[in-house]
Amino acid sequence: MSILIDRDQGISSPALVPAEGDLARDHAGAELTIGLINNMPDTALKATERQFMKLLQAAAGPRRIRFHCFSLPSVRRSPEAKWHVESEYSDLSDLKHQKFDGLIVTGAEPVAPELDQEPYWRDLTDLIDWAKTNTRSTIWSCLAAHAAVLHLDGIERRRLPAKCHGIFDCEAVTDDSLTRGAPAPLKVSHSRLNEIVESDLVTAGYQVLTRSALAGVDVFTRQYASRFVFFQGHPEYDALSLQREYLRDIGRYLARERDIYPHLPVSYFDAATEEKLARFEKQVRHQRHPALSNELPALNLRADIAAGSAAAALFRNWLQYLGADADTSVLAR
Repeated sequence: MSILIDRDQGISSPALVPAEGDLARDHAGAELTIGLINNMPDTALKATERQFMKLLQAAAGPRRIRFHCFSLPSVRRSPEAKWHVESEYSDLSDLKHQKFDGLIVTGAEPVAPELDQEPYWRDLTDLIDWAKTNTRSTIWSCLAAHAAVLHLDGIERRRLPAKCHGIFDCEAVTDDSLTRGAPAPLKVSHSRLNEIVESDLVTAGYQVLTRSALAGVDVFTRQYASRFVFFQGHPEYDALSLQREYLRDIGRYLARERDIYPHLPVSYFDAATEEKLARFEKQVRHQRHPALSNELPALNLRADIAAGSAAAALFRNWLQYLGADADTSVLAR
């Protein structure tokens, strides 16, 4: 999949014609090439494509973005998802045939007890090594961030006592171009069972940009020839992403595919909805059956979750970083 994203004309395939006003803005109309390595589970595969395309479109300003989708071939897929990847995505081998300004790499659903035992580990570590010198900047999201720091510096993630799941207030702790102009606090979605501890990152030479009092480190960076940016959270999530995950986990509990009933996402549903869900949990603990999912109450989110505002600021600054580097390269020729 190769798509040209333009702020004014939206997203189309295979290409869009940029607006004349954008082309007239000297180097501000330059095109950036961004790759998405989408390794998310089958149920989130297409949603993740849409979320990142929408996010890049909102953040692009006058710049055009050439957007390519890839997936690690060793990620296990259902026949339907495999067909989608094979028919709509570019082959991963094509990644090394051109220069990418930026790369975004998502996590994958774990299937092994340790990250370095995952079936896609070799493909992922090869990608990490390649990105260090073949992109201007690469974003590693959630599990991909955990895998990257393990490969680069042997930093082990630690299991949390309970899933970190919800909307968390994150504060900028370092003056950095990536967080400049971002809302304070940044409200960021987190959904993970493990964490990277800040002290381990600092000892290894990483720079922490944002953190949450409840969720810990949020965004951190490391400079190679490429600037690596790591997200423990999911800034790309839309307003309903956490709801879909929560309902999925309830369904798995009712189907006896998991033993523990899922905790409510933090600071996500409004007070009335949380009360209804607490009553529903008591009911299903006494009578556990998949059919009870039909009795779930109507769900309403809190009014202050501000979905997407943090991501818009972060990605706008990231594209400006890529564009400034690109413009400097053009002027130096």
